[in-house]
Amino acid sequence: MRAVVVRGFGGPEVVEVVETEVPEPGAREVRIRVTAAALNPVDVAVRTGAFGGAGKQVGLGWDAAGVVDAAGVASVWAPGDRVVALDHGISGALGAQAEYVVVPVDAVAVAPVGVDDVHASTLPLNGLTALQALDAMELSAGQSLLVTGAGGGVGGFAAQLAAHRGLAVTGLARGADGEFAGSVEGEFDGVLDAAVLGETALGWVRDGGVYAGVMPQGEPASVRGVRTFAVQVTADGAQLAELVKLMEEGVLTTRVAGTYGLEEAGAAHTRFAGGGVGGRLVLVP
Repeated sequence: MRAVVVRGFGGPEVVEVVETEVPEPGAREVRIRVTAAALNPVDVAVRTGAFGGAGKQVGLGWDAAGVVDAAGVASVWAPGDRVVALDHGISGALGAQAEYVVVPVDAVAVAPVGVDDVHASTLPLNGLTALQALDAMELSAGQSLLVTGAGGGVGGFAAQLAAHRGLAVTGLARGADGEFAGSVEGEFDGVLDAAVLGETALGWVRDGGVYAGVMPQGEPASVRGVRTFAVQVTADGAQLAELVKLMEEGVLTTRVAGTYGLEEAGAAHTRFAGGGVGGRLVLVP
């Protein structure tokens, strides 16, 4: 099968498509024939060496939509099931940007009905990050939340989820020039900092409020009694199923800016690096 990998760190030019053996699922694992795999900032971080792995092959891709192809012992999934999944990992030899991916059974959910695979593939990583960050913030209906990077994948889902929960949501997004448009007035019970503004965003939290970051261990230090943390996303099929239901109901929406074949993965990275994409880029094996 074909798979997108890096074997050295750098710009889009280090992205390769290699031929490799189709992986076999073990006990409580499932193999998915991938029909769409979203490109995310974490793939750029892996490509540039932010997570290490020098001297070995590292697969790219965390998000997958597709069809179950084979299942190991004790799997609740069967061949032919249409699914979405989070392939959680930053140092494995293969990722979700491949013709096939093997993931644990509890990282999978039935794909959303009425949503094509390209759009469905943008849900797992960004949706779970937003959901798990909001859960950990423990805000109640009626409280105020500022979401930075509200035009992006995580920020967009976070704003939609928070509004659905009854929070008073303010979104802050980049303008056409790449800078954050508008000004922030007042203070908020919480800030979900999907744009990674750090201490700037922390300054918009009221005394005793809560700040949630999306870069693991990258949150600013607590000040003024503000609780600060950064979410470290985990694969959770039950939570992913909740997100699927909300996507089916139209609560969660997503934008796709373009699709690329696996062999065009480097071109997708180049376009992503240029900024101002205005939606997700998705690889289609």
